[in-house]
Amino acid sequence: MNKSMLIGAIAGGIGVTAIAGVAGYKALNPEPEFAEVLAVKPVTETTKTPREVCNDMVVNEQAPVKDPNRIAGTAIGAVAGGLIGNQIGKGDGRTVATVAGAAAGGYAGNQVQKNMQANDTVSRTETRCKTVYESHAKTVGYEVRYRLGAKEGQVRMDHQPGSRIPVKDGQLQLDAPTASPS
Repeated sequence: MNKSMLIGAIAGGIGVTAIAGVAGYKALNPEPEFAEVLAVKPVTETTKTPREVCNDMVVNEQAPVKDPNRIAGTAIGAVAGGLIGNQIGKGDGRTVATVAGAAAGGYAGNQVQKNMQANDTVSRTETRCKTVYESHAKTVGYEVRYRLGAKEGQVRMDHQPGSRIPVKDGQLQLDAPTASPS
């Protein structure tokens, strides 16, 4: 055997042994295909949305006054008081009683009309609105604790990972799985 053939055979043997050793090591210690999920905690964000709420309310208010000087009440009271006063006494006494009755009746009629106007109310329906805020919690991601081989770690994902996370070339594959066509 010549010398170069011998060197080639030895080098080839060493190469085959090295490749077989690496392949054997990988076969005995394969890289994990999945990381085990230990815990998943949703990460939420709360938003408040304004909304207008309107209700119809009955509002009572004083009716518009048609006779602000209360002339009708004064006149009716004066006439009634004068008639009653005229029934009292004789002669000049009757005249004084009539005048006094008219004056007292006029004042009483004025006050009665004043009280009636103060208690005279009208009702109307009025729409009143106010802004209320509704809270909404939205999940924006997931804090995931995992174990890859002997190491534990934590990562944020945009979807729930399930019980394990795929691993390719020692790296977690964090993209959401695509739906397979049916």
